[in-house]
Amino acid sequence: MKAAALLVRIRTKRQNVRFSDFVALIQALGFARDRQRGSHVAYHHACGAVLNIQNAGGEAKPYQIIQLLHVVDACGLKLK
Repeated sequence: MKAAALLVRIRTKRQNVRFSDFVALIQALGFARDRQRGSHVAYHHACGAVLNIQNAGGEAKPYQIIQLLHVVDACGLKLK
């Protein structure tokens, strides 16, 4: 799924988001992969935001999607 379409979709529906699409969206918003410890992967943004995400059976966890949306709104992030 395209990053722009996914960003619109997750604002209303946070279930059944493929993990690979979620990672692509995070990277399109300017986050860079920093490190991985176990199943948790940390992504950092130049605005100082840090997201820790994990693959849950091929899907993104809804609370992690909500965290991303809070960062997008707070930092005014736009897609590249």
